[in-house]
Amino acid sequence: MRAPGGRTVARVLVPPGSRLVSTVLRQRTRCPIAARATSRGLRCVPACLAALLLIACSNKHFVTVASKNFTEQVILGEIVAQHLQHRLGERVDRKLNLGGTLLAHKALVNGGIDIYPEYTGTALTDILKLPPSKDAAAVLATVRAAYRKWNLEWMDPLGFNNTFAMAVGGAVARAQRIRTLSDAAAYQPGWTLGVGYEFLQRPDGLPGLLKTYPLHLKRAPISMDLGLLYQALSQGKVDMVAGSETDGQLSVLDVAVLEDDRHFFPPYQAALVVRESALTENPKLRPALAELSGKFSDTVMRKLNYEVDGRHRPVRKVAADFLGQAGLSPR
Repeated sequence: MRAPGGRTVARVLVPPGSRLVSTVLRQRTRCPIAARATSRGLRCVPACLAALLLIACSNKHFVTVASKNFTEQVILGEIVAQHLQHRLGERVDRKLNLGGTLLAHKALVNGGIDIYPEYTGTALTDILKLPPSKDAAAVLATVRAAYRKWNLEWMDPLGFNNTFAMAVGGAVARAQRIRTLSDAAAYQPGWTLGVGYEFLQRPDGLPGLLKTYPLHLKRAPISMDLGLLYQALSQGKVDMVAGSETDGQLSVLDVAVLEDDRHFFPPYQAALVVRESALTENPKLRPALAELSGKFSDTVMRKLNYEVDGRHRPVRKVAADFLGQAGLSPR
């Protein structure tokens, strides 16, 4: 057989019914290289070359992005995945809606995933079992140092802080000039407080809140599912709720989020946690992820959450729109 450059090469015939041909045919939908090799010239492909192509395709590792199992996490995971596809120029695997904190962390440590968004306060208390801290910089430094034992790296924060948020009706806040939690503590008529079930017992929840801000409560707090808090506030069943800074409803309702002027609530800064081996194996990964740092704010995250939960838009479309608006469209 004469090669293009004039060199003579051996022609190895592979019987059409051979095990190698069957294996190649089975793999062609998963491996574009092998698929091309099964075209007209299949019988001229050396057996050793075909085998090497199959091994190369099956062992290819694509970056895997994961998220925990609630809306905000799924949105962030999809944004990261789309952005990496643009920047790395290859497929990115997704394991979104994976599960809770401990499951996602275990998958990252074990190498089942490469990246997922986490919160500094959650890592401090739920993973490291350390007490909450009010110092955002100290919390980030602590989790960064502690995660090195698992060969995991925290990227710079994304820019928003999903901590607790105390909210009251906008009309009441304007009429009584209530802007901070200290203002709310001085409001003598008092409050009917609506909270999630966990907030009643958490050390960074109601017990600590009332010690820091001695709110006048008209009755015992009313506990309910988190999804019902703002409905209860709008219907006048309660006049203050303990929500989260990035709740989507905060972007559309007439409510006032009260400033935590004594800095009681601990920081829950969102950041991407990445396997160090993934950063080493793909030099483009670190700069691509760094582009997302600082691109979010509490307000931006509220709007993204509402687009999915409130307007029921597809997560992939919401993620693509965000990347375009943030100036991170495909190059």
